[in-house]
Amino acid sequence: MGNALGLAQFGGKAPTAKPWKGLGAGVLELVESHDGNAYRSVYTVRFPEAVYVLHAFQKKLPSGIRTSRRDVELVAQRLRAAQHDYEEHYGTP
Repeated sequence: MGNALGLAQFGGKAPTAKPWKGLGAGVLELVESHDGNAYRSVYTVRFPEAVYVLHAFQKKLPSGIRTSRRDVELVAQRLRAAQHDYEEHYGTP
């Protein structure tokens, strides 16, 4: 995941990055597996001067591929916080 975020920081996109559904363009998800567990991180490249990691978590639902409502809501909340932080530090994107 670190390599993919490094690529994003310099304007690229990792082949493993895919759009995060529901929040529009510029919000991406990385999925990695390790020792039988699934890990995800969600980040945004909407802002020209910064990449914000919105959430990183271990997927724990035993059935299906659906992400928990709590995680989805947390990503949306942190995207709003990232927008506010970016505007404070850099102005309107």
